[in-house]
Amino acid sequence: MPIYEKFVGRSRDDFYTLEDVTKNYKLTYSDNFNFAYDVLDVLGTEKPDKLAMLWVGNDGEEKYITFREMMLASNKAANYFKSIGIKKGDFVLLVLKRSYLFWYCLMGLHKIGAIAVQATHMLTAKDYIYRCNAGGIKLAVITGDGDATEHFDEGMPSYETVQLKAVTKHKNAGEGWLDFEAGFEAASDVWTRPTGDEDTKATDTMLMSFSSGTTGYPKMITHDFTYPLGHIMTGVFWHRVEDGGLHFTISDTGWLKSLWGKMYGQWFGESAVFTYDFDRFDGADILSKIEKYWITTFCAPPTMYRFMLQNDLTKYDLSSLKHCCTAGEALNPEIFKKWREYTGLRIFEGFGQTETTLCVSTLYPWMQPRPGSMGLPSPGYDVRVLDEDGNECQPGVTGEICIRSDGVESRPRGLFTGYYKNENDTKRSWHDGFYHTGDTAYRDELGFIWYVGRNDDIIKSSGYRIGPFEVESVLLEHPAVLEAAVTGVPDPIRGFNVKATIVLKKGYEPSEALKKELQEFVKKNTAPYKYPRVVEFVQELPKTISGKIRRVEIREKDSKK
Repeated sequence: MPIYEKFVGRSRDDFYTLEDVTKNYKLTYSDNFNFAYDVLDVLGTEKPDKLAMLWVGNDGEEKYITFREMMLASNKAANYFKSIGIKKGDFVLLVLKRSYLFWYCLMGLHKIGAIAVQATHMLTAKDYIYRCNAGGIKLAVITGDGDATEHFDEGMPSYETVQLKAVTKHKNAGEGWLDFEAGFEAASDVWTRPTGDEDTKATDTMLMSFSSGTTGYPKMITHDFTYPLGHIMTGVFWHRVEDGGLHFTISDTGWLKSLWGKMYGQWFGESAVFTYDFDRFDGADILSKIEKYWITTFCAPPTMYRFMLQNDLTKYDLSSLKHCCTAGEALNPEIFKKWREYTGLRIFEGFGQTETTLCVSTLYPWMQPRPGSMGLPSPGYDVRVLDEDGNECQPGVTGEICIRSDGVESRPRGLFTGYYKNENDTKRSWHDGFYHTGDTAYRDELGFIWYVGRNDDIIKSSGYRIGPFEVESVLLEHPAVLEAAVTGVPDPIRGFNVKATIVLKKGYEPSEALKKELQEFVKKNTAPYKYPRVVEFVQELPKTISGKIRRVEIREKDSKK
């Protein structure tokens, strides 16, 4: 019996209809539920030789990690963190790309009750300063790959709470850096769950993640220890992972999407996860890995399916695949058609946010995909499409995707607990018995939900969520820029490209050279994936009476070009 049945009460295959799943899907768990103890350690003890992860490095190195090995590694990580002063409630920044060390660290932090904070290795000093100070980071664990440590050190004079920094791969990163692997290897693999106040409760904060902001810096989203339970629906029911199978979700550990597809839900279903530590996405390379390692279930954004389909799929044996999913943006029907033509498999869509787990989905075998639709509300979530007055929209009418919840206590498992140190934004998005997602959609006559867009200015490009504020703030630091507005423009490959509409200061003239200079300036001063691929120089920006930039007007103008 897969371990998820302890919490659901029945097997996935014992649900006979969608109505049955919707009405009878219930979660049962203890007041001190902790995934690291109640799932990982149980599997590590009862099924020690079962594969938890197959990790493949960029150089082809392979590492097969069993549940027992993962359990013992998390114990070592917990002991190491404790030895350097990390305790329950401390915030720890993890910048580890796709290294297996991320899993060791995350599970170790869960055992201590310290709060894990994910971040991408592409951050620059400006990004680190904000995230460390806003999140009260005590320890940062940084990859030894590339120049992540150098960028982190650039911000050192400005950190308010950082006391410790550790680097991987035995990198000589300079003064003050701890050698993570050395400390980890020296640590004991015996760990006893704390008792009393040192033990964790299900309601304690477990994770914090940063969400892109539109009018300010990224919000800090907190999840408690029940968050993994929300991903039973993600991994077991939507991904349809197989007991003893191998699941592959393409995501860097710097993003919460990695938690959707690279541990919680998959291990609940007792499937191993496949982790490929690549530097740059290549469709042909990914196809070869699916073939070589006999991947059984797969999830990737539509953009990545699009890149893979640019290759001749007849050259690859993809017969191991049993089920495929996608999320992050609307799926083009042509991609759906071509993927099915080559593999015989349909792609099942879903929707969620950093603030949620899978709240809208297409669930096999109870639902048939309607290409381009996200599906129906996931069991456990009461999802509505509401107008500005809080009334449900009629079929075909666009409204906001909202999740029924009267507050933290009544929220679905997987829904966030609030924005850290930001009560105003929490109240702004969570009121009148609903969490307001900020995403718009409409229902069709069958109740299927079709995504329309954000009701704010978030840009989704190649799987990244980019808030315009951070890009605009960097552009405004350039001596040539008087004003800047950042928006998204449709792109057939990336979904959207970042566009900067710029008013120059007196003495500067538009040119291709200046355009390239501004692009390189953004790449240097914030994460490179945020740089504007499109730059337009204008005399003035459209504004409201109060002087706020009307990005919507820029988007509307671009849509008519």
